[in-house]
Amino acid sequence: MRHPLQARRPSGRWALLSLLAATWWLAAPPAAAQDSTAPPAPPPAAPAVPPAGAPQADSPAQAEGPQQVAGAPQPPAEAPQQVAGAPATDGAAGAGAPATGAGGAAADTGDRAERGPARRDRPGATSSRATPSKKRRGDINPCMTPDPGWGVYDPWSRAPSIGQMIMPHRGGVTKRGGFDVIIHFHGHEALRKEFVKTAEGAVLVGIDLGIGSGSYSSAFSAPYVFENLLDSIERAVAKKTGKKKAYIRKLGLSSWSAGYGAIEQILRQPAGKRVDALVLLDSLHAGYADEQQHKLKVAQLEPFIAFARRAAAGEAFMFMSHSSILPPGYASTAETANFIVQQLRGKPRGSSRRDVLGLDMIQRYDRSGFHLRGYTGDDKPDHCAHLGLMADIMRVHINPRWKTPKGRR
Repeated sequence: MRHPLQARRPSGRWALLSLLAATWWLAAPPAAAQDSTAPPAPPPAAPAVPPAGAPQADSPAQAEGPQQVAGAPQPPAEAPQQVAGAPATDGAAGAGAPATGAGGAAADTGDRAERGPARRDRPGATSSRATPSKKRRGDINPCMTPDPGWGVYDPWSRAPSIGQMIMPHRGGVTKRGGFDVIIHFHGHEALRKEFVKTAEGAVLVGIDLGIGSGSYSSAFSAPYVFENLLDSIERAVAKKTGKKKAYIRKLGLSSWSAGYGAIEQILRQPAGKRVDALVLLDSLHAGYADEQQHKLKVAQLEPFIAFARRAAAGEAFMFMSHSSILPPGYASTAETANFIVQQLRGKPRGSSRRDVLGLDMIQRYDRSGFHLRGYTGDDKPDHCAHLGLMADIMRVHINPRWKTPKGRR
C-alpha cells in the first residue's frame, strides 16, 4: 500500500505554475493565522513505512525534478545566487565570525564603501501591494538565478521516505559512520544552489509539500513521520557509503517561506530535541490574538522561543531573517522575529549595509548562538533573495560548528 505522503500529485505545467504562488502569504493567511495548539493527530495503528529508495512525488516541484519544463514560467522558489563581484556581506555572518569579501576585509569593518545610505525604517513599514518591483543591484532577479553546479555532491536522490537528498560523491562520513544533515522545507532546488557553494560534506534533504504552511504542518503532525524520515536518511547513507551503522551525528532544520509549518510540529516532538541548528529564511509567521493591537498568538511561537533560548545560551544555533513585507491579517516575519528577540530580553540594533542579491539590512541582533538579520524589501524578489543567505550561513556558522567530515568528488 502506498504511504499517504507518497500519493501522486499532478505534475507538468501545473506544478510550476503552482510554485508561482510560493509567496502565498501575500494574498491568503497561513495556517499560523489559525489556532494551531491542538494536539497532533495520532499515527495510524499500523502505518505503512515506505522502503528506502522508493520513488515519490511529495509535491509538484519534486514530481518534475530539478529541471524546468520548456516554456513554463520560472517559479519563485528558484534561489538567488551570489553575484560575482558583489559586496562582501555579513547577512549570514554573526558576531564572532566575520564574513570576508574581496581582499579579506572583515564584513563589519571593511565594507563601509559598499554601504548604502543610512536606513532607519521601521521593519514592516512598507506594503508589497503598494510598491512596484524595483531594479535589483547587479540586474539579477533573485527568483531566477544561475545554477553553480553540484560541487562535491551527486544529484538529487529520492531515497528518503519524503523528499529528495544530496550526498557527497565520496566522504562526508566519520570512520564510525557518523554524518551531518540539514533538512530544508520549501524551495529545495533553490536552497540547493546556495548550499553546494559552501557546504563541506553535510547531507541536504529537500522537501516541498505545497504552497501554504498548512500542508507542511499537517504532513508532520504525527511524530512517526519525522522519525521515519530520519531512519530512511540513515539507511540511504549506509547504502551509499557501505557503513552498516551510519547514523545522524548533527541535525539541522531549515525553511523558507511556508516551510516553517513543518518545523513548528517537529520541534514539539521528542525527535525535535535532536535538532542542533535552526535556520528560518523570511519564514516565520503567526496569527493574531488581537489584530487591532497586533497581539500575537504566542502558543504558535512557543517551540521557536524555546529553541531561541537554547541558542542564546550557547547550546544550539539559530538564524532568523525577515523582510519588510506586510501580509494581510496575520503577523509578518519582522513582527515574529522581533517578538522572539524580546523574549530573550534583547533589542535589535540598527544596521545600514548592502547584502546579497539587493537586500538592504536595517537591523541585527546577536547573542551567542542566536542571530537575527532584518531587511527592507516588500516584493517577491526580496522574498526570494533571503535564500541567498544560506551560503554564508553554512560557511560562517554551521561548518565551523559541526566540523563535518569533508566530502569530495
